[in-house]
Amino acid sequence: MSRILIQTEKLGKKYILAHKNGNSEGLRHLVQAVATQPFRWLRGLGRGGAKPAKAGRKTDHQEEFWALRDLNLEIRQGDVVGIVGRNGAGKSTLLKILSRITEPTEGRVKIRGRMASLLEVGTGFHPELTGRENIFLNGAILGMSFKEIKRKFDEIVAFAEVERFLDTPVKRYSSGMYVRLAFAVAAHLESEIMLVDEVLAVGDAQFQKKCLGKMQDVAAKQGRTILFVSHNTGVVASLCNKGILLRQGRLIMTGEVRDILKHYTSEASKESVEFQPAVDRAGITRIVIDQAGLSEGAFNLEVSFRSPTPLNPPVVGVIVSTMMGVPVFATDHLMHPEHYNSQSLAEGTARVRVPDLHLHPGEYRATVFLAEMGAPLDYRRDVLSFEFVPRRPIAAKCSPIETIGPLIVDARWELLPNEIKIPAGPVLDENCPR
Repeated sequence: MSRILIQTEKLGKKYILAHKNGNSEGLRHLVQAVATQPFRWLRGLGRGGAKPAKAGRKTDHQEEFWALRDLNLEIRQGDVVGIVGRNGAGKSTLLKILSRITEPTEGRVKIRGRMASLLEVGTGFHPELTGRENIFLNGAILGMSFKEIKRKFDEIVAFAEVERFLDTPVKRYSSGMYVRLAFAVAAHLESEIMLVDEVLAVGDAQFQKKCLGKMQDVAAKQGRTILFVSHNTGVVASLCNKGILLRQGRLIMTGEVRDILKHYTSEASKESVEFQPAVDRAGITRIVIDQAGLSEGAFNLEVSFRSPTPLNPPVVGVIVSTMMGVPVFATDHLMHPEHYNSQSLAEGTARVRVPDLHLHPGEYRATVFLAEMGAPLDYRRDVLSFEFVPRRPIAAKCSPIETIGPLIVDARWELLPNEIKIPAGPVLDENCPR
C-alpha cells in the first residue's frame, strides 16, 4: 500500500463575520464622528475608560462562520483526488490551508513531500517583472532551485506558449496568459503533491485539454498526488480516481470518484427548486420539471423569474447533460423564433416542451439560465437531475451512456443475403493455340 502524503485530523477554519448596524448613518454623521473622535478619546482617558470604537465600525454583533469543521482525511501517494461541492462548501479553503496560505483554527495537518499549488490567477507573480523574470520568481516560491528552473526553462516556455511575450511585463498579460505561465511552472516542478483550484477555467478549451493531459501524465508516470477542485464533473470523472464531497465545511463522503459524483449529483434530484434572488437583481425564482412527462418520453420544464426592471425581452434557456457533464442538447427562446413571443416582462414564467426525447435510458441533469438578449443575468448550473425512461422499449440491453453516448438516432438497418454468383469459365485468348 502506498504511503500517506496528506493527513488531516479534526481540521477546522473559523472566520468572524461582523454585522454592521442596520441603521447606518450618512456621510455627514461619519465625518462628524471622525472629527470629534480625538476629543472623545482624550475624555475617555481622563475618566480612565477604554478607547472608544473607531468611527464607522459600530456593529450589532459578531458571528462565527466555520468554513471547515472536523475534517479528517488521508490522501495517499499517486491518488488523483477530485474535490467537489457547491459554492461555499470549503473546497478552496481546504487547498489554502494545505498550501500554507492560511492557518487552520483547529486541528492538525501533516504533509510529506514538496508541494506545488495553482490556486489563483497571478499567485507568485510580480506585475512589474517580465514573464522570464517571473518564471524564476515563481519557481523559487514553489521551491525550485535556480539550476532546476534553468534546466526546465525551455520546457516551461514551450508549454505556456508565451515565447513572443517572454520579455513583456506580466501586468500586460491577459488572465489566460497568466494561467498558462503559472500552470507551466507548477507542472514542471518535481514535486510529490500538486494542488489545482478552478483557475484552469480561465484558459481556453485547447489549453485546458493540454493541462489535463499534463496532469494525467505526471500522475501516471511520476506517481504524483494531485488535488483538483472543479465544478465540471465530467473533467473530474476523466482525471481523478478518488473523490471528496464537502458540504458547508464538513466532509460528507470520500472514496471512488464515480461514487462521489453520483452522490453529489443526486443531491439535485428534485422535481422543483426555489431561489430568492437579490431585490435589486434579475434572477430565477423557481424551476419545475415534469416527472410524469418524463415517463411518457417528454421533457417539460417551467422556469419562473423576476427583475427590478422589465427585461426586453427575457430569454430563458436550458442545457441538458449527462451525469458526467457531457452536454446532450440545449435550447432557448432565440433558437425557436417561430414560437418566440417577444415582450417586455419584469416577472413571468417560461415553459419549454420537448415532446419526444431521443435519448438512451439513464440519469441526466439540467442547467438553466436567464438572459436579456445575450446578456447573462442568472445561471444555475446542474440545478436539477432526472432519470429518463424512453417511451418506446429497447429490445437489447444498452451499454452505459459513457460508452455509447446518450443520443438515439432514427437509423434504418437492413440485413440482406449476398447473391451467390456462379463463377464463369476460363476466358480463352483467340491467339492461344487450341
